[in-house]
Amino acid sequence: MTFNIITLGCSKNVVDSEVIASQLQKQGHRVVYESPEKSDVVIINTCGFIGDAREESVNEVLAQVERKKRRQVKKIFVVGCLVKRFKPELLDSVPEVDGYYSFDELADMLNSEDFQLLGSTDRLLSTPRHYAYLKISEGCDHQCSYCSIPLIRGKQESKPIPMVVEEAQKLADQGVKEIMLIAQDLTYYGVDLTGKQELAKLMEALAQVKGIEWIRLHYTYPLNFPVEILDVMNKYPQFCHYLDIPVQHISDEILKSMRRGGSSRYIHQLIETIRDRVPGIALRTTLITGYPGETHEQHKELLDFIRKARFERLGAFTYSQEEHTPAYELGDPIKKSVKTKRYNDIMKLQEEISLAFNEEKVGQTLKVIVDAEEEDFYVGRTEFDSPDVDNLVFITKEHPLTIGGFYQVKITEAAPYDLFGTVEA
Repeated sequence: MTFNIITLGCSKNVVDSEVIASQLQKQGHRVVYESPEKSDVVIINTCGFIGDAREESVNEVLAQVERKKRRQVKKIFVVGCLVKRFKPELLDSVPEVDGYYSFDELADMLNSEDFQLLGSTDRLLSTPRHYAYLKISEGCDHQCSYCSIPLIRGKQESKPIPMVVEEAQKLADQGVKEIMLIAQDLTYYGVDLTGKQELAKLMEALAQVKGIEWIRLHYTYPLNFPVEILDVMNKYPQFCHYLDIPVQHISDEILKSMRRGGSSRYIHQLIETIRDRVPGIALRTTLITGYPGETHEQHKELLDFIRKARFERLGAFTYSQEEHTPAYELGDPIKKSVKTKRYNDIMKLQEEISLAFNEEKVGQTLKVIVDAEEEDFYVGRTEFDSPDVDNLVFITKEHPLTIGGFYQVKITEAAPYDLFGTVEA
């Protein structure tokens, strides 16, 4: 049969879909990512993390049900985070779906008794062939008050180093030049296997993989940050000087209620340490605004922190009240309009910071990987930018360029979230 897999949510879901697709392909089925009208079966890999993501997932399920009613698709299977959290409700409200499967039920859907998402190193890539995400662990042992991830994904389970290296080499052999290490939390990688944080050891092993030119790190939990990874980052040129470290907030009172551990002082010191140890590093962070009890003064404190820390990359979310999390009992007292205004305050400030950083790059020559070709430009990224979430570089079409190739690009113009340039001869 022909399957179309629709992936919603984060990059970790992307990897899950690719593993499922590989298993289907091994069974003789054909998987299409870009031609849903040609598929017999649709698999929807859902997100259930926050309210907006759940709404998007439900809307996609309903849209595919309508296609089934019009006989444009034969069967619909729904998998992933939304099913893990709300399977009984989904069964009652959308019975037209042919099967709902949470993570531990995928073996049944795939008719494979030994199938495990984290236990496979085989994938059918859905990303452009020159980059891929590499999931090194599943689940999370932290108990942040607002977060439903431990409810959905369970406790941390790390993939052993030899298996991660094997998967990275398979990706390189397929032509992948850039890998993004992902997990719910990279920082605590290996603790469940050896009792120690093993991220630096894993990075050393991955640096030996032939064919990978860029490796970047996503989702490093700030508490107990393993500073030795910064030495590895400096030691091997494959590691992008880029680090995703979601701090969520800076107010001590909010951090305590969030159960994040650490303190405002700790976060400030950590950022200073990282920048001292890896000069020129680009830091990405994520913030939550509108958390229950967040005062006007605490919002101002957060804005002051953004001005001082000057993150090169920053994203924000408005607080989403999630059932069965500790913060659920706090209610959702801050009005949506207030949350939205605070979110806009944050993003307006970050736009100014991002523009200033980009204007500093005018006249510089940067190494850029080319992701795509458009009518008037090639589109690429620097080592300081991850796909889909960060800045782009638009390159004039003076010379034919290869998708997935690396080029030296002289920056000629800057916008808040984009750079423009030409390839140096």
